[in-house]
Amino acid sequence: MKTVLVLSSNPVFAETISSAVNPAAFKIVHRVDVAQAEPLLRANIVVVCIIDFEVDQLQGTWLLDQIRRMSPGSAIIVFVPETNLAWVEEAYLHGAAHVLVKPVRPRAIAVLLERQPEPAKAPAPKAASEPAFRLPNIGRAEESVTGLRPATVLQSLNVVRDFSVILTHSLHAESLLKEFLLLMRSILGVNRAAIFLRERGNDLRVEAPLRSMRSAYAVGLSNELINHIDLSYERGLGGYLARTGRILRREEPVALANEEIQKEFEVLGAQVAVPILDRETMVGVALFDGRVTGDGLSNAELESIFHLLEGLALAVRNIWRHDQIASQSELLASVLRELSNACVVVNGDLQIVHANKSARQYFSRSGKRGDLEFSDLPAALGTKIYQVLKTGTGIAPFRFEPAEIPKTVFQVSILPLYRGTATALPDSVLLVAEDRTQAQQLQQLEVEAANLRLVRTMADRLAHEIGNALVPLSTHQQLLADKYRDPEFRASLDHALADSVKRISRLANQMRYLARDAMLTKEPLQLKGLIEEAYQEAQKHHPQKPAKLEYANGGQPVSVTGDRNALKHAMAEVLLNALQANTSTGKIEVSTETVTDPTGARWVQIAIEDAGEGFSPEAAKRVPEPFYTTRNVGLGLGLTVSRKIIEVHHGRLQVEAPKIGHHGRVRISLPLEAQPGS
Repeated sequence: MKTVLVLSSNPVFAETISSAVNPAAFKIVHRVDVAQAEPLLRANIVVVCIIDFEVDQLQGTWLLDQIRRMSPGSAIIVFVPETNLAWVEEAYLHGAAHVLVKPVRPRAIAVLLERQPEPAKAPAPKAASEPAFRLPNIGRAEESVTGLRPATVLQSLNVVRDFSVILTHSLHAESLLKEFLLLMRSILGVNRAAIFLRERGNDLRVEAPLRSMRSAYAVGLSNELINHIDLSYERGLGGYLARTGRILRREEPVALANEEIQKEFEVLGAQVAVPILDRETMVGVALFDGRVTGDGLSNAELESIFHLLEGLALAVRNIWRHDQIASQSELLASVLRELSNACVVVNGDLQIVHANKSARQYFSRSGKRGDLEFSDLPAALGTKIYQVLKTGTGIAPFRFEPAEIPKTVFQVSILPLYRGTATALPDSVLLVAEDRTQAQQLQQLEVEAANLRLVRTMADRLAHEIGNALVPLSTHQQLLADKYRDPEFRASLDHALADSVKRISRLANQMRYLARDAMLTKEPLQLKGLIEEAYQEAQKHHPQKPAKLEYANGGQPVSVTGDRNALKHAMAEVLLNALQANTSTGKIEVSTETVTDPTGARWVQIAIEDAGEGFSPEAAKRVPEPFYTTRNVGLGLGLTVSRKIIEVHHGRLQVEAPKIGHHGRVRISLPLEAQPGS
C-alpha cells in the first residue's frame, strides 16, 4: 500500500482526494502543515505529497524546499487556485512533479497516483560473515582477527576499553590527564608521575610570553608539594626541554652538571622528563619515576610515551580552544539575552538557534510555553528571513507594525551571517527588532509640544503686529468727532487707513500662503514681468528708501510655470527684504541663469543682490525660520513665506552668507519644466 500525504488546512480537500483513490492501494494521511508531517517525511514512507496551495509565491517555494529536503524520494503534486505561469515555473524548478489548477478532478488525480512507482526499499544489511571492523592484530602477522587466540583477543579488547575510558573525558582537560596518567602508571609500573602545563591564555591564536608551567595532575606526590612547585621555561628542567625539545634522564651528564635540574628531579622523585609538544611549541612537561621493581624505562618505551604525549598535547589544546569558543559563545549569548532589542538567529533549516528574552516577549504566542519557534514569527518577517537565506542579500532597516499588537512599532533589520567568505549563501540570518513604540510616542509628543510653542509664538506675534496696525486707526477714531472738518486730519486719517489696511492685508496673505500646500493655478509666466510686478508690490510696503532695479537675463527671456499671485508674493517678500537692507543710494540687482543638473533637469536660478552688508553666517541659516527677524519691527515671516511658496513650486530658496567686501544675496531656483504630481 502506498502512503499519500495531503497538506491542507481545508478538511474537505483531503476528503475529496480520499474519495478519488482506491483505498486498497493507497493510504491517505491528512496533515495541516509541514511541521505536523515532518515525522512521516523524514521516515521516507511518503510516496506522493499533495499540497493545497493558498499562499504567496515565496512561501510556496519555501514549503517545496522543506519537503524536498525532508523526503527527497517523494513526488510532489501542487494544487493552485488559478493559473500563474511564473509561479508554475518556480514550482517545477523547486521539485514539483505536477502543478494542477483547482477544483480537484478525481479521475485525473487517480491516474497520476497510479503512475507513481513503489517506494525504494532500504538496502539489506551485509552478511555476518565479514566483521564490521577489525581489531589490531597483536598476535602473529599472518593470522586474521577471527583466528586470534583467546588471550590475544582479550588483550585487544582491553586496549580498546582503556582507550574508550580516556575518550569519555575528551572535553575536560583535567580528567583527561588524570585518566592518562593512571593508565600510564598501570602500563609502565611506575609509582610517581606528574604533568606540568603552561597556563592557558585568553587567545590561543596569539602566543603570550611563556613564563612557567604549573602542575595539571600528579600521582604518587602530595598535593601540598605539587601545588607549590612551578617549572620555568627559562631554567631548570623546563628551560632545558624547551630549548632542546628532547627527553632528559636524571643520570645524564647534562642533568648531573646542572644543580637546579638535579634539585627538581629530587623534589619530584622523577627519573626522566619528557617534553609535551603540540607540533608547534612545548606546552608542558611529563615526569616519570622508575618502575617499582627498580628498573628504568627503555628508550623505545620513552619514544612511544613521547608520541603519546604529543597526541595528548593536541587534545589538550583542542579542549582549550573548545573552552574558549564555548566561553565566547556564552558571553555573546549573555549579551544578546540582556539586550532590550529582540535578537533572533535562524539557520538554513528555518530553525531558531537563538532567541533572547526580548524576542520571546515580543513574538511568543499567547499562552505558549517553551522555546520560540520559526512559526511563531509574524508571516511578514518569516518571508523576509527566507528571502535573505535564499539570496544572501541583507534587508535595510524597515518599519514593522504587527497586526496582532495594535499601536506597536518595530524597527527591524535582517542580516545574513556567514561562516566563511567562500560560501555564496549565508548559513544563518540575524533578525534584530527594536521596539520604537515609546520613542515614537515621545517624538509625537515633542512634535505636538513644538507645534504648541509655535502656535503660542504665532499668536503673540500676530497680536502684536495687528495691534501696531490698529494703533493709528484707534487714535484717529478717537479724534474723528472733533477734527473731522480739518483737511489735515482727514489727510492723516486717509494715510493711516491705507497703511493699516496694507499691513493687515500683507499679514493675511502671509498666513494664507503658509497654510497652502499646492498651487491654485498653473500658467506660463514671463520671469522679467513677474519680477517687475513684484518689485512694485515691494515698494508699496517700503516707500522711504527708493532704489533702482537692475535686471539681467543674458539676453535670453525665461518663462516658468506656476501660480502668478503666489510667485509674485514670494518675489515681493525677497525684494522687500533687499529694500530694507539697502542704502539710500543703493540699487537692487536681479540676474537669471538657466542651468542643467546632473540628472538632466533644467532650472532657472534667480539671484537677488542688495547693497547692504548681508546676513551673518549664523543669521543666514536662521532667516527662513518662522518669526526670526534681525529688525525691531516686523513679524519675521517674509522669507519663511517665500520659501514655502518656492518649495510648493518644487524649487529652492537659499540665503547666502556674504564674503568680505560683498553684498547680501538670496538665490531662488525654479524648475523650467512642470514636475510630476504638481
